[in-house]
Order: sequence, then C-alpha cells, then structure tokens
Amino acid sequence: MRLLNFTIIKLTFCLVTGIIIGYFFNIALKLNLMLTGVLFALLLYSYLIARKQFIKTIWFGLCTYLLTISVGVLLTNLHNEKNNRFHYTHQLFEAKDSLKTIKFRVREVLKPGNYYDKYIVDLFEIDSKKISGKTLLNIQKDSLQNTLKVDDVFITKTEFKDLIHPLNPYQFDYKIYLEKKYIYHQIFTSKQALYRLNSDELTLFGIANNIRNHINKKLKRYPFTADELAIINALLLGQRQDISEEIYSSYTNAGAIHILAISGLHIGIILLLLQFVFKPIDRIKNGALLKSILIVSILWSFAIIAGLSASVTRAVTMFSIVAIAMNLKRPTNIYNTLAISMFVILLFKPLFLFDVGFQLSYLAVLSIVAIDPLLFNLWKPKNKIVKFYWHTLTVTVSAQFGIIPLSLYYFHQFPSLFFLSNLIIIPLLGLILGCGIGVILLAVLNALPPVAASIYGYIISLMNRFVAWVSQQESFLFKDIPFNLLYVIVAYIFIIALVGFYIKRNYSTLKLFLIAILICQVAISYTSLKKPENEFIIFHKSRNSLLGTTTKNKITVASDFDSVNEVKSKIIKDYVVGNHIKTVEKDSIQSVYLLNNKKILVIDSLGVYNIKSFEPDYVLLRQSPKINLNRLIDSLNPKHIIADGSNYKSYITHWESVCKKRKLPFYQTSKKGAFVIKF
Repeated sequence: MRLLNFTIIKLTFCLVTGIIIGYFFNIALKLNLMLTGVLFALLLYSYLIARKQFIKTIWFGLCTYLLTISVGVLLTNLHNEKNNRFHYTHQLFEAKDSLKTIKFRVREVLKPGNYYDKYIVDLFEIDSKKISGKTLLNIQKDSLQNTLKVDDVFITKTEFKDLIHPLNPYQFDYKIYLEKKYIYHQIFTSKQALYRLNSDELTLFGIANNIRNHINKKLKRYPFTADELAIINALLLGQRQDISEEIYSSYTNAGAIHILAISGLHIGIILLLLQFVFKPIDRIKNGALLKSILIVSILWSFAIIAGLSASVTRAVTMFSIVAIAMNLKRPTNIYNTLAISMFVILLFKPLFLFDVGFQLSYLAVLSIVAIDPLLFNLWKPKNKIVKFYWHTLTVTVSAQFGIIPLSLYYFHQFPSLFFLSNLIIIPLLGLILGCGIGVILLAVLNALPPVAASIYGYIISLMNRFVAWVSQQESFLFKDIPFNLLYVIVAYIFIIALVGFYIKRNYSTLKLFLIAILICQVAISYTSLKKPENEFIIFHKSRNSLLGTTTKNKITVASDFDSVNEVKSKIIKDYVVGNHIKTVEKDSIQSVYLLNNKKILVIDSLGVYNIKSFEPDYVLLRQSPKINLNRLIDSLNPKHIIADGSNYKSYITHWESVCKKRKLPFYQTSKKGAFVIKF
C-alpha cells in the first residue's frame, strides 16, 4: 500500500512544507492572509464545480494542497510572537542596553549552568508598559538562596542582552535553539535584585510544577539516592534537570538516552497498563466510550505533569488516537495515526517541527512500522521468551535505521552496543514504569513501605550501573563522526532505496538502489572537495589563545592551554568534525606566521615586536601586552589589528578606540567570534 494514497499524509506533507517556507522566508502576514483567503475561495469554488462534474479533475486537490501549504506559512507567522504589537521587542528599538524595570512570571526552570541558575519567564511589564513575550533569565548562583518557583512573580531592574551566536565554527547555536522557542533576549540579575510580588494566579505549568514538587517532597522521605530520584523524575515526571553529567553521559554513550526522555515507548507501556486496569469498564453500558475518555484524560494529565515537551506531546497525541480507536473497535492504520498526530501537533505548535526530539521520535516510529516486520520475519522462533527478545532486537535495530542519520548529524557519535542496552532495559521498562507509578501513588498517600522503596531504588541503581558498564566499553563507542546535512539527506535516500529493493526485488527497485549508491558517492566526493584548504583560524577562548592552521586534510593547533583546559575544550573537536578533517597536530604559538603572501605578527604579554623591515598584514594581540598601540601602528603599518579572548576587557576597549581614531580595522573575537584568514 503506497503511503501517498492516504489523504492525511499528503496534507501533513503540505503543512510541513508550509511551515518550512514560513520559517526560512520572511513572508508578510498581510500578504499571507490575503493569499490564504484567495486559496480558500478557490477551494470552495472548485468544490462546487467538482460536485457537478461526473469526471473528476485535479483542481480541487491542487487547491487543497496549496491552501494547506499557505496555512502552514500562516501558522508560522501567527505563532511568531514578534508579530504581536504588544511584544516586548517593539519596546527595545531604542536604548535597548539601558536599565529597565521588568515585571515577569517564572514559566519554566531550566538546568543550571556553571555560574547561573536559568529560567524561562513570561514578561508582563517593561517600565510600567503592558507587554508580552518570553525571555531567558540568568540569576547568579547563590547556595544560600532557594531557586525560584514556577508562577512566582517578580520585579527587577536590569537590561536586555542579545543572545549571541557561537563564537567558534560548528559549535551548538544556542541562539537559534531559543529563537525556535520564541525567546530572543536574555536578562542577568541576582536574587538580591529581585522583588517578589504576591500573586495567587496559577497557570497550567505552575499546577504541574506544584504536583511534581509535592511528589518529590514525599519521595525524599524514603531512602532514595540523588541519582535514583533523578532517574525517577526523568522516567515518570519528564524532568531531567537533576540528572548528573556522569549519569547522562553513561546513558548517551550506551545508546539508551531515549529511555530517559518520555516518548512513545513510555506512553505505549502506560497505555497498555491503563487498558488492563480499566478492562472491567467494558462490561457496563457505554463502557468503551467511558474507558476512552478516562484513558485519554489520564494520558494528557500525565503529559501536562511531564512538561508538554515535543516528544511527550507527540506520543500522547498519537496514542490518544490509538486508544480511542482500540476502545471503539475502529480499524486504524499506523501511518494515518502518525500523520494525524503530526498534523494536529503542528497546527498548535508549528516550530515543534524543528525540535530534535520531535524529529527523532517520528522517524523512530516510522522506521519501526516499516522495517520491523521485514526483520522479524527473517526468523520465527517458537519459544515465547526467545521470540520476545528477538522482537525486541528487531524493533531496536529498526528504530536505529530511522534515527542513525539524524543522530550522527546532531551528536556525531554511534553507540554500537545500543542493542545490548535495549535488550536488557526495554523488557524491564514496563515493570519499572508500572512499579514507579505504584511507588509514587503510595508515597503520596504516605503508605509506601520503606522496604518497597529500597527495592525499587535498588532496581534503578542496578539499571544505572549496567548502563555505566556498557558506556565504559569505549572500543564500541564511535565518537566524532563527521556527518553533515547533505549526508543526512543522502543516507535516507539510501535507506529508502534499500528497503524498497528488499521488499520488491525487480529491475526498477535495483535501478533505484544503484542510483542511491551513486548519489552517496557523489555526496562524499563533493564534501571532500568542499573541505577548507589553506586557512588560518584565530579561535575565541576566554583567558586563552588558540590558533589553527588548516592545510588540505590536516590542522595544526597551537595554544597556551594547560592540561585541564586542553581536555575540556571542544573547540578544535567541533571544527575538525564539522570540516571532516582527519589529522590533528600540535605546535607551540609562533611570533610570526608566513602564509603565502600574508604575514601575521603575534604579540604576547611581553610586548616584544621589534622586527625590522617587516610590515605584517595582521597583528594578533594576546595575553594583554602592555604596548603603545599608536607607536606600533606607526612603526609596522599593519592592515588589521586582532584581539583574542586572552586579553583584559579594559585593554581591548582601549585598543578599539585607538583603531577607530586611526580608521584601522579592529577585530575582537569575544564579540565577533573566530577570525579566519584564507591564504
């Protein structure tokens, strides 16, 4: 059965196309509204004409698809909070960096950074003017003060700061990530600078947070360790903020990170548990309808408590449709169900389309549905236990087919022992979730026996230790795999062609498979040709200097890092992976670099630059040299002055003012990012 025979799949594809167009192209809202209105009128007209025609034409379908694309663009525009005339950004055109009195309410508590506790807040007022919008709040860490609570309302006086793009090539772009959540600025303050206001208003997020806090307060009375509580919160409450870096890395490296993110696997298990618990309701009149209402209500209550993340929303939407169909005895098609759930979610949250969890969860389910039956039929064991584990393995491998290209693109690593982690954990996950729900209910009712809590905590601890052991098998973990967006597209073309050829072995599918292989070869050759050659990079690193010279397939790195900073730094790793570079060599920082016809002079803290008959194209100032910049410019006549992240801010400010007066280009890596010189 061809997927495109389903109308809802076609409409979902058109909606996705519209959202992509709306996000990447700035289409005016008024023009978008007019176009949508015209297309809607054409759709009505074509529908009236089609009703009277015996022979069907393409015009009604064409108008429907064009209208759906236009609706996708319109949804992206309407959900863009900047289009609201009361949005706070309209108040920041003038004097953005000046102090402003801001009234806000805490919306979400984020994972804290090294120096700041982080929150997403809803803005109410700026300088007594009513406004709307969200922003990122950073509060200096203070061990003596408690963290803020969801729905707390505060007033503070501070300034709005721009979100900044990454300062080095191929680093994670946190600015774009936040913009997809309609967050465009950030504010910094301290707890002492916050004035709390009395507010009795509770939002849905606040109610959910209060429920989670109440559950955690009850659980803390029992002998759970911090790591065990963190896993319980992740598995059952959808909150991963308290998971330690060590535990999180273990699950990532073991290929079991999806266990910690509530998704279709968790919701499917919970649905089966609810089906079993409410089975007696089927015996009463209208029991199927009542059972459907109860199950869907519980699933969505669970989604709200879990924070309504993209993966949770997707899973609950899809399984709500499945639950209704199951209990009303209606036949379902999983492709239709997937398309309906995606369509509904994107109507309300169009930018969920760009959420990594949303993408991975849909691809995983789609590949399981398409590929698992093929793998499972390769062997049909008669023993039920063997059959169960064989099916678990085929489901796991099928999911990997769907998510490997995207996982490599986002995370650049492949845990080859993923099947081992899943074979052990997934069969136990139903028990862990079922018992976990019972543990939480009994704890809230103050009826949980300490022995039961200890046993459950021990099971969680065993799971953590097993995952840690798998993650320590580093020879089976492939890291730093270069994989760009072109590779992602080509990989999915190859997978689709391979599956198609396996299902139907004929000349046409063989031809498509061979074309897919040819496309892969072209993509690899193209990427190889696009590698940077003859490139000198001055990276930005706070308090340090980091230089790189790239030639063909090799980069020579020079830095003044100590051993600790060298281990922690990901700057070179990101650059190497992003550019598909194979060889990395180390060198010391030189005072002079001759790059074909370009000359670079490096001046360090000693301030020595007495070089006769040498006019550099670039002068790099590092480690805050005490020099007279005017004298340097007069004697060396450089074309550019560059200051990296190792310099004091006061020095950089002075140098910038000197260069501005002398009308000489000045480049500051802490503002503009890495400086690249082609030679």
